Amino acid sequence: MTAARREAFEAVDLYPVTGAAQSAGRSTLEVVAALVEAGCRAVQLREKELSKREYYLLARQVRRVARDVLLICNDHLDVAQAVGADGVHLGQDDLPVAVARALAPELLVGASAHSLEQALAARRAGADYVNIGPIFPTRTKREGARPLGVEALELIAPHLDLPFTVMGGINEGNIDVVLRRGARRVAVVSAVTAAPDVRAAAAALRRRILACPRQAG
Repeated sequence: MTAARREAFEAVDLYPVTGAAQSAGRSTLEVVAALVEAGCRAVQLREKELSKREYYLLARQVRRVARDVLLICNDHLDVAQAVGADGVHLGQDDLPVAVARALAPELLVGASAHSLEQALAARRAGADYVNIGPIFPTRTKREGARPLGVEALELIAPHLDLPFTVMGGINEGNIDVVLRRGARRVAVVSAVTAAPDVRAAAAALRRRILACPRQAG
């Protein structure tokens, strides 16, 4: 199961992340349904405002809508296991990657990295992928999160031998900048969730990514 999930993750292009507060009044289920229709191969369920129980109940519903794509739960390993998700994404203040890897060897384990040191530490701990960011200023991250800039890709990516995503303020106006620096899996929140047409926005970003030659990373 883990090998199949890793293979599926290799094929991810756009990596949309949910956020009800950035969804222009739409429900998360509406957003996820539109993302699936746009052909997205993975969705991360990130709903910071919900209680654990509320998150679990939503995740159960999302799993049914996103049954044919990778579902990654943000923060909550136990919820990921309970709803049959494909993975869990962990921040620097969440459950350690090594612990999650030991508790859930069948799941994908992703980790946020804001520096080369954090990315390499996640790799050593058993992460299946890392998310590099924030690249540009963004309102979805904690206050005071310093943008790394696109230069971070050239500093971090060459040292990684596992897949990575990039995130933070990326949209249709600047996605080509990160693609030119080697990014091939681009994580976005409001660029799709807050768009007038979620499906069309996601499809447009996917076309931009897929137009770039695929390479390792």
